[in-house]
Amino acid sequence: MKLRISHLTRYDYAEPVSLCHNIVHLKPRQSERQRCLSSSLRIDPGPAVNREHEDFFGNRVNYFSIQQAHDALEVTAVSEVEVGLQDLPEPAATPAWEVARDCLHQHRKPRMNASRIFTLASPLVPLNVAARDYAAGSFTRGRPILEAGIDLMGRIFREFAYDPHFTSIATPVAEVMAHRRGVCQDFAHLAISGLRGLGLAARYVSGYLETLPPPGQAKLQGSDASHAWFAIMIPDLGWVDFDPTNDLIPGEQHITTAVGRDYQDVTPMHGIFYGGGGHELTVAVDVNRVEG
Repeated sequence: MKLRISHLTRYDYAEPVSLCHNIVHLKPRQSERQRCLSSSLRIDPGPAVNREHEDFFGNRVNYFSIQQAHDALEVTAVSEVEVGLQDLPEPAATPAWEVARDCLHQHRKPRMNASRIFTLASPLVPLNVAARDYAAGSFTRGRPILEAGIDLMGRIFREFAYDPHFTSIATPVAEVMAHRRGVCQDFAHLAISGLRGLGLAARYVSGYLETLPPPGQAKLQGSDASHAWFAIMIPDLGWVDFDPTNDLIPGEQHITTAVGRDYQDVTPMHGIFYGGGGHELTVAVDVNRVEG
């Protein structure tokens, strides 16, 4: 399936900003199930410096600097991707999760070596005991890892309430665990904390999800949103994604922008600016299918 994504971010400042430096993760990744056909970044006002590089996790990162006075900043990323399905075996046919855990430390394959960083605590994902114990309810002794991951995803979907007013990006995993409420970023952080507590490699995935309107209704522009989910490293399969917000294995409607240890590694846009006073932030995301 081919999809076109438009992501607009606009800051309107109360006072002029004299200088700003920004880093953005807005261009989709290349992977086995996703091919980025084109991607462009429009910045207004025009930056004095604009560079792109690949970070430690293989994400496409743009750095730009605006060195003139401005009272508004608008960044629009437009990308076209082709997304397919990951070929997965029957969940019960995958190795026991303990085998996958041990492979991370016993094998010297490059993929296993590179995955070990995702077994460690990170700034937004501490190794929370309550999260580990919650994950252990799915990862019982000898259970196939894909089956266990699907079960954990489903339990979070059923047992945690989606509440966009309860948390912020800074809300600790412990608080999400205690109140069993949050949004997609919280559910991903919670799952990752529990999985790492069990010794597994789990990473944070940031991207987009195509949302379809009810039958007979037109799609609202700007109604699609940035999304987040988690992935587990499974020997012989690689990274397998799980979307606990929707209780499904990500497929053709999920577009991956960046991966990292947690949200802090993949923030769509962050930076520093001088001046400005207060500001208003507007974000609009559209995901549309491309015919042909």
